Amino acid sequence: MNTPLWQPSAETLEATQMAALMRRIARQDGIPLEDYQDLHAWSIEHPQRFWSELWDSFDIVAEHKGDRVLAQPQAMPGAQWFPDARLNFAANLLRKRDASPALIVHDERGRRRELSHAELYHQVARLAHALREDGVQPGDRVAGFVPNSEHAIIGMLAAASLGAIWSSCSPDFGHQGVLDRFGQITPKVLIAADGYTWNGKAIDTRQRLAEIVDSLEDLTHLVVFPFLEDAPDLSGMPRAIAWDDYLNNTAQEIDFQQQPFDHPLYILYSSGTTGTPKCIVHSAGGTLLQHLKEHRLHTDLRDSDRLFYYTTCGWMMWNWLASGLASGATLVLFDGAAFAPDADVLWRIAEQEGVSVFGTSARYIAACEKEGLEPGREHDLSALRAVLSTGSALTHESFDYVYRDIKQDLLLASISGGTDIVSCFALGCPIRPVYRGQLQCRGLGMAVDVFDDEGRPLRGEKGELVCTAPFPAMPIGFWNDPDGERYHDAYFASFENTWAHGDYAEITPEDGLIIHGRSDAVLNPGGVRIGTAEIYRQVEKVDEVLESLCIGQTWGDDIRVVLFVRLRDGLTLDDQLRHQIRTTIRSNATPRHVPQRILQVADLPRTLSGKLVELAVRNVVHGEPVKNREALANPEALALFEDLPDLSE
Repeated sequence: MNTPLWQPSAETLEATQMAALMRRIARQDGIPLEDYQDLHAWSIEHPQRFWSELWDSFDIVAEHKGDRVLAQPQAMPGAQWFPDARLNFAANLLRKRDASPALIVHDERGRRRELSHAELYHQVARLAHALREDGVQPGDRVAGFVPNSEHAIIGMLAAASLGAIWSSCSPDFGHQGVLDRFGQITPKVLIAADGYTWNGKAIDTRQRLAEIVDSLEDLTHLVVFPFLEDAPDLSGMPRAIAWDDYLNNTAQEIDFQQQPFDHPLYILYSSGTTGTPKCIVHSAGGTLLQHLKEHRLHTDLRDSDRLFYYTTCGWMMWNWLASGLASGATLVLFDGAAFAPDADVLWRIAEQEGVSVFGTSARYIAACEKEGLEPGREHDLSALRAVLSTGSALTHESFDYVYRDIKQDLLLASISGGTDIVSCFALGCPIRPVYRGQLQCRGLGMAVDVFDDEGRPLRGEKGELVCTAPFPAMPIGFWNDPDGERYHDAYFASFENTWAHGDYAEITPEDGLIIHGRSDAVLNPGGVRIGTAEIYRQVEKVDEVLESLCIGQTWGDDIRVVLFVRLRDGLTLDDQLRHQIRTTIRSNATPRHVPQRILQVADLPRTLSGKLVELAVRNVVHGEPVKNREALANPEALALFEDLPDLSE
């Protein structure tokens, strides 16, 4: 029997917002809901009742809800949620206007700034007024080339208050990477910093901004706020104006523009590693309702909480973090490298600010263990009650590390979804146990399943992660895709009327979920399908290895597994270490998982949001083109995989 690593006490469970929802539904509908599985099943069987109940219980700020919950309920895509509703996303995030902190902002230079809910409201009011005076209308795009600072939150909320669409990139994007995104959506106003810091180095982005603006013909203004300098010189920068000058007004109130539920709010982007990034359009109502569900029910977030997520403004977790304001929580922001100025910086901030929900990536947790950090012993984490992890599969060993070296009594939620839905398919559950290596549950209202290639449900076997019914956070569509063909082909081409997410997954006997990697990166030696995460999990047990990347190389009439490893500084891969890696994999997985070739490389290519790009490496190894190197944070790393002699043996 699988033993839980953690489970809530009876008292903790009963006090959760999820348990309160179960009691309310049982009382109103006269049906017993004994556990999470009952609640999830009910939410899938009665989607209109479920989402309407959430609207009411979350007290959505809206001009009108309407009587209809779902039009065309079986259509995927095509279902329309709350078709008669009128609301404004920003009004829901700015409903709290007191002196308590809304934003606490840190960066790797050691600076700290704080804005109250009242101050945040007034800053948004001034920027919204300036944008309106600049001609920004509902449906116009306002873009941010921004570090994770208060200016990004203010910019997004001001745009949303007007019914404009917000889209952002982090300032480490190169010139072409920005144009690949913003060039498609033609923003009217661009908000940017004069630069950013990374790993102790200050990077001035003003020259890059000038080049970007030159290519965005429809832009009225480039609004620049100081991040490196108190008063950056903007001379010679076309259409540039300083933040304080742009906000030179005395506006005190916001006229929140009421829009339909499916009015566009965000444009997010696919990684772009296989071509020009797809521009994914998300709705205001769907994003709001989905994020409130994930925050309040799956994370039990309250207005007394301090929510932190280590993210950039180019990753969808920034959008997810920002929505914490709708629950009245304080957002703790950090911009910079996760180990700068030292390896303890994020845990020190968690202690200093009393962070109760700490979000990060699986890669960061693994790196903390490799660094030998013991946050629970070195810091007062008494306020911490939940750790969230996403970006890639959290290994079994990382589960052990969190409960051993961070804190025993907390909810560890490995969560998974993506930019495609700006939310999660599977995530945490405060009323269920945590099992080693598993995502706790499939999200409420999400008809998530695992299919074989013929579209048949699987249990205890690996297959395609799918969603078989509409949900509010489905994208409106793709930008510049008028007939919806690209949108349909991206998610609905594999199975009729079913969302195929592209993850290789498994539903466990505990009704949890395991993500084994991306479907398009699945290895197939000898006809046996292997998820790359299954190999990474074993390789990370080897102390000498910092991280690894695995591909399938065409070899003869079969596929052979090739593993690339990045080792600790000063170490060299030799036959003894190769043997140790292979033995570890064989002992804990199967002989099929053992790579035929293991090679050392100095770096591994990753996207701008930090994800390893297996497909790009596979293309290089096979002599095929990588279509969009600008989508990579370190495109120079691809050169390390060209003409490797060991790959021809």
